Amino acid sequence: MIPDARVVWQVLDNFFNFTEDKTEWTGTKMIFDISPQGDKTELRFTHQGLVPTYECFDVCSDAWDTYINGSLKGLITTGRGRPNEKEAA
Repeated sequence: MIPDARVVWQVLDNFFNFTEDKTEWTGTKMIFDISPQGDKTELRFTHQGLVPTYECFDVCSDAWDTYINGSLKGLITTGRGRPNEKEAA
């Protein structure tokens, strides 16, 4: 982490129930680069290691678009995101 500039999360373990390889994200990194742009802030998101050869690539790319450009943007700009609903216990 670099305060006010970058946050990186490395995936140490994961499990997907919709792919043959349940661990496709293991070892990948989610990178949030943050920079001032005049009176605004730019956020650049990169999922380093999520590659087109992964079975989950299309689904995951679409999901990231929804989370970053929808839920996270809403949370930052309005205080309300759209997280996944909790599963019933």
